[in-house]
Amino acid sequence: MTLARRLVAEGVGTAMLLAVVVGSGIMAEGLAGGNIAIALLANTIATGAGLVALILMFGTISGAHFNPVVTLSEAWQKNIARSDILPYLAVQIGGAFAGVAAAHAMFGEPLYLASEHVRTGGAQWWSEFVATFGLIGVIIGCSRSRPGMTPFAVAAYITAAYWFTASTSFANPAVTLARAASDTFAGIRPADAPGFILAQLAGAVAATLLFTWLYPAPPANATVGGTVAPGDFAAQHLDH
Repeated sequence: MTLARRLVAEGVGTAMLLAVVVGSGIMAEGLAGGNIAIALLANTIATGAGLVALILMFGTISGAHFNPVVTLSEAWQKNIARSDILPYLAVQIGGAFAGVAAAHAMFGEPLYLASEHVRTGGAQWWSEFVATFGLIGVIIGCSRSRPGMTPFAVAAYITAAYWFTASTSFANPAVTLARAASDTFAGIRPADAPGFILAQLAGAVAATLLFTWLYPAPPANATVGGTVAPGDFAAQHLDH
């Protein structure tokens, strides 16, 4: 795939991901009658379902990262060229903001409005470390052992992480930045975003170190369970 096609896939995919996350959050909050648990459950189901669809849709084009820490981890593993890093990050962040605007427009909200949703403190930062650590671990482990299952494993992990982390598992710097511009159920105060992003980067570094050791990359053109080796398998990745 040409770089242009891959960048369009990353940008559109990330925009659609944010439209799912933010739009379902607005709908859920509006219909839940003040029951936060029901609103979070609805938001979780929509996000998990959307993730599977988007990874399957764009995975064979760009790898379906939709997440700067996934791209950085992939570059560290030499699965993408270093020259692709900045373009990927740029379209992921731009796509994330476009997705927020699209969701807001569907529900008659201002296109961008700084969030007032407080998400800060050690428990929240540790949650983001754990969430991102697990996401990168799932991606590396599955892509190197059962690559065809990676889209489903990623979506299943994020669905679970919405509930077992105090932060509801952002695990994505582009998502974090864009959700700071959404004063809705899915939002995060702009002042709280840097702490989340630092925790996400730390989690990604720790996971990449551990899981590339646990799952050594197979030789080029080797096969895993009858499928092409992960180094040649394009449809691998993402996050929430």
